[in-house]
Amino acid sequence: MVDMKNENLIKLKKERRDEMIAEIQNYFSKERNEEIGNLGAGMILDFIVEKLAPEFYNQGVYDSHQYVRDAAEDLLSLRK
Repeated sequence: MVDMKNENLIKLKKERRDEMIAEIQNYFSKERNEEIGNLGAGMILDFIVEKLAPEFYNQGVYDSHQYVRDAAEDLLSLRK
């Protein structure tokens, strides 16, 4: 049985995931004066990927659609 929920998640390469975890740890250290381990930072990253990233992705798709649509309108204005 395929879990459709996990199929729609953004896939991160291990190297990029590790960099993002380090960024989360760095943020907590500098901005909140808190130390957070790899597990905790990984859980925060998982939450962001699962719950927040799809909204950012969808907004990017919408913005791209608008841009292409506007560009097509500009192209039509070149008709003679």
